[in-house]
Amino acid sequence: MKQSIHPDYRPVVFRDAAAGYSFLTRSTRDSEKTVTWEDGKDYPVIDVEVSSASHPFYTGQAKVLDTAGRVEKFRRRYGQR
Repeated sequence: MKQSIHPDYRPVVFRDAAAGYSFLTRSTRDSEKTVTWEDGKDYPVIDVEVSSASHPFYTGQAKVLDTAGRVEKFRRRYGQR
């Protein structure tokens, strides 16, 4: 790898303010804001709008489409005559 052409890869905290959930991971993203993590160290923090804690698919609140009802409606309308 060439030196000084790649972004700095370091620990960053991603925080979902809507769900009150945050996690520490490594990233190349940078931020002016910092937060003190559970280990007592300060890390840059990135605020996100949606995470696995607030997304409807992962929380089980996603709406399931009624595909069987749609198929029956199609068959009634355009079925064999």
